[in-house]
Amino acid sequence: MTGMTTYLAADERPLEHGWTLLVTEAGRYAAPNEVHRPAVRIPAPVPGTVASALAAAGLFDPEKPQPLHDKDAWYFRSLEGEAEGPAILRFAGLATIAEIYINGELRLASHSMYEAHDLDLALTGHDEIAICFRALAPHLDKRGPRARWRPQMMDHQGLRLIRTTPLGHMPGWCPEIHPVGPYRPISLIRRSRHAISDLAVRAGLDPDGTGRLFVSFALEGEAKDLRLSCAGDDTRLQLDDDGKWTAELTLPAVEPWWPRTHGEPKLHDARLTIDGQPHSLGLVGFRRIEIDRGPDELGFGLFVNGEPVFCRGAVWANADILRLPGAAEDYAPWLTLAAEAGMNMIRIGGTMTYESADFFRLCDRLGLLVWQDLMFANFDYPTADEAFGASIDREMRQFLGSIQGSPSLAVLCGGSEVYQQGAMLGLPERIWKTSFYEETLPSLAAETRPDVPCVANSPSGGAMPFSPNEGVTHYYGVGAYCRPLEDARRAEVRFAAESLAFAHVPQQATLDAHLPVAPVHDPRWKARVPRDRGASWDFEDVRDHYLQDLYKLDPSRLRREEPARYLDLSRAVTGEVVTETYAEWRRAASTCKGALVWTLQDLTPGPGWGVIDSTGEPKPVWYALKRAFRPVQVNLTDEGTNGLDVHVLNETGDSRELVLELTCLRDGRQPVISGKRSLAVAARGTLRISATDLFGAFFDTTYAFRFGPPSHDVTVARLIEPETGRFVAEACHFPLGRDKAMVDAPIETVVEEEDGRWVLRLSTPVFAQSIHIEVDGYRPEDDWFHLAPGSERRIALGPRDGTVMSQRPTGTIAQLGARRLVSF
Repeated sequence: MTGMTTYLAADERPLEHGWTLLVTEAGRYAAPNEVHRPAVRIPAPVPGTVASALAAAGLFDPEKPQPLHDKDAWYFRSLEGEAEGPAILRFAGLATIAEIYINGELRLASHSMYEAHDLDLALTGHDEIAICFRALAPHLDKRGPRARWRPQMMDHQGLRLIRTTPLGHMPGWCPEIHPVGPYRPISLIRRSRHAISDLAVRAGLDPDGTGRLFVSFALEGEAKDLRLSCAGDDTRLQLDDDGKWTAELTLPAVEPWWPRTHGEPKLHDARLTIDGQPHSLGLVGFRRIEIDRGPDELGFGLFVNGEPVFCRGAVWANADILRLPGAAEDYAPWLTLAAEAGMNMIRIGGTMTYESADFFRLCDRLGLLVWQDLMFANFDYPTADEAFGASIDREMRQFLGSIQGSPSLAVLCGGSEVYQQGAMLGLPERIWKTSFYEETLPSLAAETRPDVPCVANSPSGGAMPFSPNEGVTHYYGVGAYCRPLEDARRAEVRFAAESLAFAHVPQQATLDAHLPVAPVHDPRWKARVPRDRGASWDFEDVRDHYLQDLYKLDPSRLRREEPARYLDLSRAVTGEVVTETYAEWRRAASTCKGALVWTLQDLTPGPGWGVIDSTGEPKPVWYALKRAFRPVQVNLTDEGTNGLDVHVLNETGDSRELVLELTCLRDGRQPVISGKRSLAVAARGTLRISATDLFGAFFDTTYAFRFGPPSHDVTVARLIEPETGRFVAEACHFPLGRDKAMVDAPIETVVEEEDGRWVLRLSTPVFAQSIHIEVDGYRPEDDWFHLAPGSERRIALGPRDGTVMSQRPTGTIAQLGARRLVSF
């Protein structure tokens, strides 16, 4: 079976309302007829969780979560008044050990959070559904096959035996909110004439640009004429020897789907017509994804439609840890911000949970590639157990069956840090590198999504699975391990499926509204700082290390004497680190083919890993990534006695005419030397230019030779469009360090309306570090950026919810080099 049965033209109605919830001690009631009817119940929306229902009733505090896995949770709903006759109840996701009763009779038991179920009914018009989510604690305590290793990051080793998410069970990583309840929709289906099962939808792209759409399914119900249509063409389906209807549609020169950084994510409506009645098979995209191993066959990267794509983005956490939602409206704000930041890949890690088909539909439209881990993380799972294997088979077929034809699915991975965990504990390769990940999972995936490359585990490859110089790695040299920024090159990273984790400080408005406590010192602040369980340090310590390294300031003294300045420097420093690191990784000679930051969003307000805070507000580091991820980009790399290299990138499908300017400034003001060149950058092209080539003579741009006192403290590279003068990209280099280029710069501001939107014009005669714009009712398109003299920056201001465009923007400008604010 591939996926769930599709009931064509059926009357399908989600049962969202009318549910009530009763939470009891574990095992108090064996069946719903034992439940005392006057027992106090609360309303419980579906889809939803026990935690979200209790929180809505004022009985659960997400800030101080109480355990839920030691309780039974009973959901009730009457079907009184429903028309008599056959129907189907579809349960899209139940977390986790669930018993389903119809009129007091046990009809179905579910033991996996990741499996959907259809239940056939004969409705009488006086029916009732009861679902009991049994306490997970007794199941966690059950003995199973002996584990060969025990990871420390989870709070209970029994999680390896149960198909449920680790979310809520990783102290220091996420809130301890236990996932319980019908977190995916429950629907009542009245089937019509036709249904299809074993549906296969495969969209591919040949090297010559020909699109191919293959469809196969078993049909329930009589039909004479079946046709498949897509992209303006159609063909008739034929009945094969196995009793399945099949067709392949050939589409010469079809418009392909591209990740957003490299082209348009073009989608096409695939339609099935049965005896004149059309039915949508969904939107499909035609693309070809291949693994790029590099010239030495040791690397990892992606070719999309024959073009190398540098993958950048973030690891997805969850849209809402309380509700575990799966609707498009829940995903859209997060994924839209990912796209706005110039990301082209999102990874769903094995420590999270599967997201719904709506997630992939949005990624399809936004041009975001998805790296999908299967839900295995760190544990030694009982993969040899027959029942466990059968459950995984159903899990994978259902999940992959629900997203067939989705072009955004780019990589399937066997899980997160299973190989790494075993290897780091000193176990031999034969223990942790097993046929389950190397053969079984890839074989299952190939049956449903043969167009998607598979990776056995993340990380994997190399002398050790976590070695960054081969295969896929989780790179924390720069970051958790406090290595110098140069380690990003020294490590020879090939592809970082996760990297650059820091305790990113949110904007001050978020802290004022949701965490109004003294930073660092207050226990409520420290509780929000992520940490690895059992470690003697946390990710705030990591951030402070780089603050001291880049700005030559003592973080502990700053916290005591200038807490506001400490927070601003903390906001700026992680942006500077990711900017430098991605500049290194994106240069043409780099071994790196992609890197994803850990993580996209926070799960609670505070200094978490997310580049977007839990309220949906971008953090300062988000803006830095937005600049670092530009498809048309300029970067600077310090090559020591080889000088300063300028790297110009154009990932788009069109050639670009650009002007490159390079200027060295003394005291952030006085040009010491400068150069300018007109460039023609080919589509998908890169250029590397030595600074001395632009200057026309030797100049110690990196201050490597140190012949006398330094002549300058900052170098600025800028790309502009020659015809319009429009700013395209900018990069800065600090040969003496950022602390030596810190000045109180006067900033001039002008607010004006331009083409129906408000624009803030900024200029300065002196280089200003990390400009921060705070605007009432608006969000700037860029923030926490450096402002160089000699040109004007125009920053578009987008209205926030509730703001009307007639409201003239007012606000303040701050910078790292000044204690005062500039009002406008």
